[in-house]
Amino acid sequence: MKIAIGADHAGYVFKSAIIELLEAREIEIIDYGTKNLDSVDYPIYAFKVAKSVSNHEADLGVLICGTGVGMAIAANKVKGIRAGVCQSVFAAKAIREHNDANIICLGSRTNTLDEVIEFVTIFLDTQFSRGERHQKRIDIISDYEKENK
Repeated sequence: MKIAIGADHAGYVFKSAIIELLEAREIEIIDYGTKNLDSVDYPIYAFKVAKSVSNHEADLGVLICGTGVGMAIAANKVKGIRAGVCQSVFAAKAIREHNDANIICLGSRTNTLDEVIEFVTIFLDTQFSRGERHQKRIDIISDYEKENK
């Protein structure tokens, strides 16, 4: 498995800890930055990670900013991306199992580091439930995306 990861200045510290988790699990990582605490524009990193997932350079993505919301908004502008904001254990499982999210978006100002590590672990360990109702909904999204290039 290969994971693309990116963060703005608010997510930098959490990104470093998530990278440690991924390395401990022997998961290949593509780190798109940021590389320090200097203020940066989150869409730049969201687009880099989303393009990597969309182009199949990475299997899944992880984005971290203050709330996860800005990253999700930006990432979802990239074709083929289903980025979900995660602020609970339930959401970490549901965005993979029900929504087939390919990017998890996390907030360093909305959750603790321990919670975020748990969310990433759940996200990585959960598979999409290919049941009829879930697949139907993903197909509706994909069809819409094709029609509205």
